[in-house]
Amino acid sequence: MGEIVGAGLLAHVPTIVLPQETRLELNEGKEITLVTGLHQLRKDVFERDDYDTVVVLDSHWATTVEFVVTAQQRRAGLFTSEELPRGMCRMPYDFPGDPELAHNIEKFADKHGTWITAIDDEYLPIYYATINLWKFLGEGLPDKRWVTIGVCQTGDMEDHLRLGRALADGIAATPGRRVLLIASGALSHTFWPLRELRDHESSDPVHIFTPEAREADQERIAWFKEGRHDKVLDTMDAFWKYKPEAKFFHYLMMAGALGEQACVAKGRQYGEYENSIGTGQVHLWFDRPADGWTGAGLPSPRTPHSRI
Repeated sequence: MGEIVGAGLLAHVPTIVLPQETRLELNEGKEITLVTGLHQLRKDVFERDDYDTVVVLDSHWATTVEFVVTAQQRRAGLFTSEELPRGMCRMPYDFPGDPELAHNIEKFADKHGTWITAIDDEYLPIYYATINLWKFLGEGLPDKRWVTIGVCQTGDMEDHLRLGRALADGIAATPGRRVLLIASGALSHTFWPLRELRDHESSDPVHIFTPEAREADQERIAWFKEGRHDKVLDTMDAFWKYKPEAKFFHYLMMAGALGEQACVAKGRQYGEYENSIGTGQVHLWFDRPADGWTGAGLPSPRTPHSRI
């Protein structure tokens, strides 16, 4: 039986992969702690040998009629971002995938009333919400498998929770698999307009687009540190007013896999809460509690949903 051994809500902002001198220039001579935080997270978690597969829940990859999980034996190539080709250009990547896990996740779509397809096409695009974190956390660890699942732009909160439930079942159905989950994306996510944004490139949270968005982010960070995933989930309507990246679907998929409102895992912060041209960014890591994600062993069993 496979299991989820750790999970994180991690920032992937383009700034982290810029040369250090450029980062310092943009940040008033100081290093961005999102960078130092990822270096420490790698040492604490990703360089350990107690996991074999990483599943990235990618807020930049938006599908339309179904969820898609990557199922290639290996993904390798050069990545240039269509969004920011000056800063993310011809970045090499090379890592094994996990087709067995991908197909097991797909098998649980019907049980949870959703649509999931495992795709092994070697030409399937890859996005920097996956690549940027792999560069810090996976590069140089050649035996670690990486799999990506995109958000679905026609889905809602319930759809993404259902994906998470199917993900947990697929992991459990894969013998011996020990998995880390990464919800790759931001908190509040409103950019400064083009003619203003160069005045707001410092990482200082004073540059978050509005004080209200900053307060909403910080409130949720505090809840995560307390293990109060129930409060985060129960107040999504209020948080959506601050336009979290991808409607926070990356986190909702992770929450669906960890037990949703019953999840009690406390977040450990790496680096500071920082700005990226108006958006709220943070790294939070959740170790599996000794008595399980929901405080009662493995995540609670759920009644299967009918397909609608």
